[in-house]
Amino acid sequence: MKRHTIYKSALALVLLIGLQSCFVAREYERPETAVNEMRYRTDQLPPDSITLADISWSDLFTDEQLAMHIRDGLENNMDIRIALQRIVAAEAYYKQGKAGNLPLIGAGAQMTHQQLAGNSQLGAIFDGALNQYDLSANLSWEADIWGRIRSNKRALEASYLQSVAAHRAVKTELIANIASLYYQLLAFDEQKRIAQQTIVNRESSLETTKALKDAGAVTEVAVKQTEAQLYTAQALLVELNKNIKILENTLSVLLGKTPGEIQRSSLREQHLDPEMKTGYPLQLLRNRPDVIAAEYGLINAFELSNVAKAAFYPSLTISATGGLQSLELDELLSANSLFANIVGGLTQPILNGRRVRTQYEAAQSQEEIAYLEFKKAILTASKEVSDALSDIEAAEETIAIKTREFEAYDTASSYSEELLNNGFANYLEVLTARENALNSQLGLINAEYNRLNAVVELYRALGGGWR
Repeated sequence: MKRHTIYKSALALVLLIGLQSCFVAREYERPETAVNEMRYRTDQLPPDSITLADISWSDLFTDEQLAMHIRDGLENNMDIRIALQRIVAAEAYYKQGKAGNLPLIGAGAQMTHQQLAGNSQLGAIFDGALNQYDLSANLSWEADIWGRIRSNKRALEASYLQSVAAHRAVKTELIANIASLYYQLLAFDEQKRIAQQTIVNRESSLETTKALKDAGAVTEVAVKQTEAQLYTAQALLVELNKNIKILENTLSVLLGKTPGEIQRSSLREQHLDPEMKTGYPLQLLRNRPDVIAAEYGLINAFELSNVAKAAFYPSLTISATGGLQSLELDELLSANSLFANIVGGLTQPILNGRRVRTQYEAAQSQEEIAYLEFKKAILTASKEVSDALSDIEAAEETIAIKTREFEAYDTASSYSEELLNNGFANYLEVLTARENALNSQLGLINAEYNRLNAVVELYRALGGGWR
């Protein structure tokens, strides 16, 4: 009899090994077809192992006011706090997944009262009523033959790490947005200063023009045109004040505060000139939080596909129950009340309304979606770095051109006013020179902001800021 049992056990073991050879959970490997898409469109900078993303934000943004705002944002921003709570939730599921190989143990106490029919067999024996008292514990455990539990654990771990990477992505995006809005505020402040100075100059020019008209040097048309230019500058100031308040409100929300005034320095004090090092494109896989998150999303879908495939195969479970059982409460703790049973079994799905196959096909589709999202994240990252490099190059060229343009218009404006005062110039030339000089100066400020913003965008595109 014992030998027969051994033969049965050996046969079951051989059967399980044979089935296991049909399916072994796949090991994740990073898809090279997606990684090969990583490249920068630039001939400005040679590949280097050093990247701008390795610089801490506190070392890059040396403006004390900006650094203060970034610290406030990292502490109070709503998106950051939401991302942190998602990490907490994902960590809880990950801890649950780590315990997947452990047996499930439970305990309970129960009292059962049955009112029996007096004419029944049991009713005659127990005088019409039966009380039973139970103290029991139960244990169940599933053998991870096909790697289902292990794959589920890996999937939950990837989900947790994806939430961590997503938090870093929010942090990177937040720092870049704060810096960009701050620099735009400084640019508006500088344009406001120019508008205010222009208003003062044009008020003075209006008085001069009226005096020239009284002297017969110009007509009323010149007076009205000068007056119109004054109104144009005043309207520009109104528009700038509105834009400044809107930007302050937007930045306040990013900082987790109610809309209000933002403390800041000036555009002239900014010296954002880091060494432009992009590193190798492959470094985006460890620096770009959104790319990292996308890959963890792929790992999660990959492992869940393993879990779904394992459902096609039988599961081996072992369960045991033991405890104390008695019809009399005062005899519950005696040795005669002890009972125990153990059950081991294989469960194989056969007909279940196609649920297993549907789950597997859906898991495969989700894995393909996750792969495409990972590839898209890589392509987007490569594009954003390339765009930022182009923006920096264009901004630097524009600043050089706009500087020369403003100098030329400013000189032309001074010359034309001097010639007008001496009766050698047409007043229309003076008006045109003034307007061109103002627009050129405002354009130069925009170019300076564009360069600062392009450096911020390059820093974000390379994955800087979360360290």
